[in-house]
Amino acid sequence: MLIPMMKKSGYDTDFSVAVTVTSSCQGVLIPPSHNMILFSLAAGGVSIGRLFLGGLVPGLLLGVSLMVTSYIIAVKRNYPRGKKIPFKEMLAAVWNAFAGLLTCLIIIFGVIFGWYTATESAAIAVVYAFVVTFFLYREIPLKQILPILKRSLRTIAIVLSLIATASMFGWLLAYLKVPTLMTRALLTVSDNKIVILLLINIMCLVLGCIMDMGPLILILTPILLPVCQSFGMDPVHFGSMLILNLAIGLCTPPVGAALFVGCSIGKIKIEQVTKACLPFYAAMIVTLLLVTFVPGLVMAVPNVLMK
Repeated sequence: MLIPMMKKSGYDTDFSVAVTVTSSCQGVLIPPSHNMILFSLAAGGVSIGRLFLGGLVPGLLLGVSLMVTSYIIAVKRNYPRGKKIPFKEMLAAVWNAFAGLLTCLIIIFGVIFGWYTATESAAIAVVYAFVVTFFLYREIPLKQILPILKRSLRTIAIVLSLIATASMFGWLLAYLKVPTLMTRALLTVSDNKIVILLLINIMCLVLGCIMDMGPLILILTPILLPVCQSFGMDPVHFGSMLILNLAIGLCTPPVGAALFVGCSIGKIKIEQVTKACLPFYAAMIVTLLLVTFVPGLVMAVPNVLMK
């Protein structure tokens, strides 16, 4: 939707794809994020509510950094300005979408305030979304329920298979004492917290470029979390740092899923988009360093709202 609209408005194709692809990555941090739930499972039951809240500021910070970058590029290239939407129109659009947006709030606030568990929130949100989609908005005919259920079952089967495999993998790692060996190995390189965190970030960025996000969360968490906890890092802080690392991998070659989809829609070569993404990569790395070395950006909100 966005890429064709931007091209039609006079923006270069490479810029249109780069903006859309990189900005899509902040969605894995801003709650409710299923990647946070995966991390909670892999980490042995870290509070999902705290993880949701911990990802809020990093996600917004990432969005701001990308907006500033895109604004600078747009001014430099003298791109056309879009028409201003009247305030009444904006309010009308928000009101029309409010019933759908409420789905996210049901999940977030229910988990944060302890009204129900993450699993129960998913069930409640599904029922609510079903009612809103089929009976309020009426955008999908009821005859499409069966195909939707089939696709959902396939997705659930894949996710559950990943979780089952990761659980066995985590048990094997613990049995072989891999986290302990990894901690010792990193500490032999340096006992400086900053150096170790930089090494972990570099490793996660490289792996994020060549593997999918879900499996990496399940594989890396039981290995790296004990290392970071050994020098006092909170699991919620580590979770936000890890997921931001892997989010950058979604828009980097050679296997960035978001990058491939964006290039396919924009009908442009990956090499061209990658070059256009370089300023956005720089903004994302700066955000990553801030999230890594300023714990308050992650921990402030969960510490205030979930003491």
